[in-house]
Amino acid sequence: MIPLFSPSQIREADNYAIKKLGIPGIALMENASRSLIEAIERNINELNHYLPIGIICGKGNNGGDGYALARQLMIRGYPVKLISLAHESELSGDALVNYRIFKKLIISYKNSDHIQFNSVRDINKLKDCQLIIDALLGTGTRGDLKEPYSSIIEKLNEIIAYKVAVDIPSGLQPDTSVGNIIFDADLTVTMAELKTGLFYGKGYLYAGKVIKGTIGIGSEYFDRLKVEAYLTEPEDCFSGLPMRKKDANKYSAGKVLIIAGSGMLPGAAALAANAALNSGAGAVVLAFPYISKQIIHQKICEATVITYNDGSKEYLTPEAVDQIAPNIKWADSIVVGPGLGRKSETVSALHKLFEKYSNKKFIIDADAVFALSEGFYKKISLMNSVFTPHHGEFANLMGISIEELHQNLLSLGRKFSRSSNSILVLKGAPTIIFHPDGEIIINSSGNEALAKFGSGDVLAGIIGSFIACNKEVELSAISAVYLHGLIADLLVESKSELSVSATDLINNISDTIKFVEKSIV
Repeated sequence: MIPLFSPSQIREADNYAIKKLGIPGIALMENASRSLIEAIERNINELNHYLPIGIICGKGNNGGDGYALARQLMIRGYPVKLISLAHESELSGDALVNYRIFKKLIISYKNSDHIQFNSVRDINKLKDCQLIIDALLGTGTRGDLKEPYSSIIEKLNEIIAYKVAVDIPSGLQPDTSVGNIIFDADLTVTMAELKTGLFYGKGYLYAGKVIKGTIGIGSEYFDRLKVEAYLTEPEDCFSGLPMRKKDANKYSAGKVLIIAGSGMLPGAAALAANAALNSGAGAVVLAFPYISKQIIHQKICEATVITYNDGSKEYLTPEAVDQIAPNIKWADSIVVGPGLGRKSETVSALHKLFEKYSNKKFIIDADAVFALSEGFYKKISLMNSVFTPHHGEFANLMGISIEELHQNLLSLGRKFSRSSNSILVLKGAPTIIFHPDGEIIINSSGNEALAKFGSGDVLAGIIGSFIACNKEVELSAISAVYLHGLIADLLVESKSELSVSATDLINNISDTIKFVEKSIV
């Protein structure tokens, strides 16, 4: 896993470099500017020495990085158009030093231009630039942007050019990854170490490709810091893949019970069962209403279907929980929720299931998440369980609005996982995994193809299968989430993301597992 750091940890690294190591702040800024230009040249193939590169500089150290970068660009032969928001009298410290150097140097570069900002109309002077670099604000942003910054960023976003953010996109609040107006970057070069806020929420949407720059102090300092957030990588997927022993049989290879589906919603149960069958489980049993058994048999071929007497209601009832008790005790993991519906009797049945068998390894999805809302999840112990809600389901579970959730996504996810003592897999772009000890894992695989009915049912089935095979919850969940996203990443190499279906995901589980195994070994 790749460690992610908070803005305060990065700021403290600057203090460490200056006060403990004795590196002058101006040297850190110089290292940052060199790192920036190397990243730009390495990641932008079509840069030429004829079209100008636009840079907009603010009043703080982010602007100072911009002035230093402008100098580096000019001496390498690139024409620069730089807009200064600050007058010289408004700058201080290292930013002022680099401003003065830039102001003297640009006199010798007739193909470059220094523009003092007077109004938003000045942004139009960057319209002919091949590249626009945002060195406006940095990590100190708090609250919604005020004028003229909001209008400046809106105008910058309208210009058709490749866009690069220095450290973070201006307008993004890095501690919570929110913001009302944010610079829309194609590339973000973030200094010193990767910052958590760039990989979820608005950061995920606006940072573009994120790469790490350097201020010149190495990784040893950061290796000593406490880390609570991580970004997944392929090795994390590989380490959680089921491994079968030579003497394995269908029962020792993982037993999954799926309590899902109803007469109205049979498809979700079939998707979860078929996903579990294709991702390693040796035995998959689906519990389904008796009156609708003909429907489900048409949708699955290899899972065993057991039926419960539903009194012709076509949905799960409290009495059915007792009927399938032997299967509940038999299972290594239990996927519960997809397509069950939200009838009051089904909610009561789920309460009974979780109260009576709280020691089991549940994957709690969809309608089962709904059944635990209004605080019911606090009344039972689900320490071996994995919750898999999307944002709307999680907001309902917590009794808050979607807006409240997005304002405090990480803190609320962490709070829920700690209070319920369970793993939370919060589905979204990206999916984020929360552990009761406070650890946060942000998944790095997946794309827009997963935004379709049935995708979550497939994920629930894969998680259930991995847990049944491995008998370990957290590692299995991390691996399954990464694999689920990677399937979609591989599929869009040959299909449009608009056309990828849940069945496509299931049909490509095997090939994706083989891809991971060959890539790592």
